[in-house]
Amino acid sequence: MINRLTNTSSFIVAGHRGFKTCYPENTLLAFREALDLGVAMLEFDLRMSKDNVVVVLHDETVDRTTNGSGPVNSFTLAELKQLDAGGWLGKEFQGLQIPTLEELCEMLKDYPELLLNVEIKPSQQAREVADQAIALLKTYDYLSRCVFTCFDAAILAYLHDEFQLRTQGFEGEMMSNFEAGEQGTYSKMWAIAFPMSKLTKEKVQTYQAQGLLAWCYCPDTEEQVAYALECGTTLLTSNDPRPALNLLQHRVEL
Repeated sequence: MINRLTNTSSFIVAGHRGFKTCYPENTLLAFREALDLGVAMLEFDLRMSKDNVVVVLHDETVDRTTNGSGPVNSFTLAELKQLDAGGWLGKEFQGLQIPTLEELCEMLKDYPELLLNVEIKPSQQAREVADQAIALLKTYDYLSRCVFTCFDAAILAYLHDEFQLRTQGFEGEMMSNFEAGEQGTYSKMWAIAFPMSKLTKEKVQTYQAQGLLAWCYCPDTEEQVAYALECGTTLLTSNDPRPALNLLQHRVEL
């Protein structure tokens, strides 16, 4: 199903950590709100708790997005569940929890066409996170909908070589353990994504000529969306998906 992304006649809109602009990122609420907007893909981040449970969280620590402090992997799942993962963005979100990957998979049962961008965060446990995530996603029969992302080129190579999965990476300067050359990191990648600050039409054309799909993050305004499409990107991962979705709807109506 993920091969739908090879259709370059239009573009796909993904929710970056859910609907991050308006809701606490990487929470079930943020994902539901992004789905209600109509995104075709969700992007989310995976780490591991102290007792080896895969959880959905971006940062290495819980400091920024919860009322706790310390590395994610210093907390058991039960301890992570005691943290407030929403109040940092507003009182109306107090009491939201850090979700497990399994909880997210359960929620997504009602969305059989949804695509998933699964980001494995670089860490000493990254391979174990990848192994557990792949096993769980396979149990839910979601693997055919997934592309896997990591800023660690060694993990991308592992996903590609060991599991033959679709991977999305970044320009070499943005990745750790990047390997140049014909059999290097780019050969393990199916797609490449650019932050808006580094996106140019020339880069898109260069990597497309190498056979890579060209994507971008995070176009959150009408102007950014228009620029991303002018450059030739075909997947827009947005903190605020509304401008991209509005343009997509307008094109459909035409």
